[in-house]
Amino acid sequence: MADRTKHLDFLATVKANTYVYSPKDDPYARDRWREAYPAATLSSLGTLAQTARRNHVDFVYAVSPGPSVCFSDPADVQALERKFDALRAIGVGSFYVALDDIEYTKWNCERDKTAFGPSGAEAAGVAQAQLLNAVQASLSAKDPGARPLIMVPTEYYDAKETPYKAALRKHLDPRIVVQWTGTDVVPPAISIPDAKAATKAFGRKTLLWDNYPVNDYAQTTGRLLMAPYARREAGLSGELTGILSNPMNQEAPSRPAVTGVAAFGWNDTAYDAERTWHFSARELAGGDERATAALLTFFDTQHMAPTFGSQPWQEQAPRLKAALDAVREALADGDAAARQRAIADLTERADGIANAPDIIRSGTSDPGFAAQSRPWLDAMQLWGRALQLTAAGLDAANQGSGAADRYFADAKRLASEAAAIKTIPGATRFDGPIKIADGVLDQFVTDAPTLIAVGSGDRVGPGTER
Repeated sequence: MADRTKHLDFLATVKANTYVYSPKDDPYARDRWREAYPAATLSSLGTLAQTARRNHVDFVYAVSPGPSVCFSDPADVQALERKFDALRAIGVGSFYVALDDIEYTKWNCERDKTAFGPSGAEAAGVAQAQLLNAVQASLSAKDPGARPLIMVPTEYYDAKETPYKAALRKHLDPRIVVQWTGTDVVPPAISIPDAKAATKAFGRKTLLWDNYPVNDYAQTTGRLLMAPYARREAGLSGELTGILSNPMNQEAPSRPAVTGVAAFGWNDTAYDAERTWHFSARELAGGDERATAALLTFFDTQHMAPTFGSQPWQEQAPRLKAALDAVREALADGDAAARQRAIADLTERADGIANAPDIIRSGTSDPGFAAQSRPWLDAMQLWGRALQLTAAGLDAANQGSGAADRYFADAKRLASEAAAIKTIPGATRFDGPIKIADGVLDQFVTDAPTLIAVGSGDRVGPGTER
């Protein structure tokens, strides 16, 4: 709750106007949704709703009854109404029913089979619409000025025409807002034609549920997703009712991406992803230039956005990769002076990576960022030191010194230590080894002993003449 409060305060600074409370680990919102909240938890939710109001943010309460709901049972409609009545009593006025991540080709009760016939996608759409329409009617009767109910369909991840979507389109109350994640659960890009297809499929403009920078699926294990918010087409606002970002479990590290989503939402035609990314670093750094630079260095090591497939939609550490590729090229093809300049540039970059964590720990305006990023900062520091030793090894090899082998061996030892650091237990859905510019730093450190250029009289590597 403390992190949610901080995030609501942050959302006000980027003019975000909606916050959906939808944690999967709240048993009273999913597995035990029919049960009333304990008084203490309800009080905490009320405090959170007050914080949202103070920040001009609409607090939306989400419930996920899908795993056990009986769609045709009036008692379950009444259970939802009681749940929402209790939340309304503490100041919550907007509501949301999530029907994602459920098995929708079988009924939870025999009553539904009688009411809707054999189970299947089309029947599920009809049943869901009936339940949601009843809830919408109840909400409107109790508060005629209330915002429309929001729902997440079971098929939330594409815009293909299906019997399920056709049933929703035909039967769902047109006031109800439908969420949609794009062309996939984690789409590599979203275009205006994509959104138009979703409008056609669901019979209304959708509310985009953008699964970025969320890091709770297997491909994100060991990562903070800190690339800029990008590859969403300018003009999408004409075909959407809004955008919701699904953030990471780490509150403060989520802010750079969420800042991008808010900026894009306010003015998608003038949105500048890179400029907004730099702005978010300055905000986290409290305006301090050294801390801003350190954060941008750190962001680059976490500049990778996976999808559910094998190809990411944001590339890995693009600035660092470009710099290391330039060093490789100079060492392979340059003359002695070019090689020396490349090694000097590498040393400077290694120093920046090694020093950034301490600057971030001491210079950011929000200590929560350093605390929530702790294992990543620890690993980054070790990788920076490994890169420093790699640069020293390359310099020694270039000078013909036998010390090169020792430098390279020490660099690999530190790299192994960095690769062994794991996420904070319980802070991320999948625990695992921390990834820092993986495939970029580790490959360079591994390749370093063979990188000195070949040519007449030049060294191939430590201890070898050509």
